[in-house]
Amino acid sequence: MDIAVLGGGCFWCIEALYKNIKGVVKVEPGYSGGDVENPTYEEVSAGNTGHAEVVRVEFDNSLLSYEMIIKLFFVAHDPTTLNRQGFDVGTQYRSVIFYLNDYQKKIANKVKEELKEEKLFPNPIVTEIKKLPQFYLAEEYHHNYFEKNPNNAFCQTVINPKLNKLKSLFSNLIVE
Repeated sequence: MDIAVLGGGCFWCIEALYKNIKGVVKVEPGYSGGDVENPTYEEVSAGNTGHAEVVRVEFDNSLLSYEMIIKLFFVAHDPTTLNRQGFDVGTQYRSVIFYLNDYQKKIANKVKEELKEEKLFPNPIVTEIKKLPQFYLAEEYHHNYFEKNPNNAFCQTVINPKLNKLKSLFSNLIVE
């Protein structure tokens, strides 16, 4: 098993996407990258803790590589908008990859550079790549948010289109 910690805007979106990928064992929403111990959702949402909303993805690396986890991450959100995803604005919604070791750092930088060279995005990629300082688990009501609230307007208008995009691009990786 391996772990990836990623921030791509609202953790509800990223959690929902990775939960549909073969080889992913567990996805947990949380906070990382700030300077407040044990932050709450309210504190992080206010934008004063320095934390980003992130997910901790546990995956079976015999079925799914860390490199594919990172490629999926870049498709799952817009890595070209600084401190925002859609209507969510602030450093808590920044695009960030928190690596756990030198191998992950190397792969994250490699994929980011490849995407820059391919000019896949019309604007420069602003995703930060930093060593994981600490991961704080989000409150229970954030876990499995999409599954618990499929009719929520945010889920319908933001998460569903992202899931459909993921399914069209990576149908071979989607859990049936």
